[in-house]
Amino acid sequence: MTAALTLAGPEDLDRLLPLVAAYHAFEGIVTDDAFRRAALAPLLAGTDLGAVWLIGPRDAPLGYIATGLGWSIELGGPDAFVDELFVVPDARGRGLGRDALVHLGQVLKARGVVALHLEVAR
Repeated sequence: MTAALTLAGPEDLDRLLPLVAAYHAFEGIVTDDAFRRAALAPLLAGTDLGAVWLIGPRDAPLGYIATGLGWSIELGGPDAFVDELFVVPDARGRGLGRDALVHLGQVLKARGVVALHLEVAR
């Protein structure tokens, strides 16, 4: 299965909030909707510091990837960090997360990003 990515905007907030809440619950991150709304607002409004991408159909996303942007002296250009990656439980095991990361890497490379970083926990 190929993971379609859509850059999320302010109009996607209500679709995104339940996904972020589910990810935070899964990871044991204690926040509330007001905090999540405030944290997402700059990303959805188009800040240069990061973005959120919906995975799957925009009207019924199966997950999301949130990225933050920085600068690498070593690599001589902008780099991106995956801050959060979430796929709904019913859609896991189909390669959506993997495909979304590959697609995201291509999109960011086309925008001049020289590296995409991902940290994982066990």
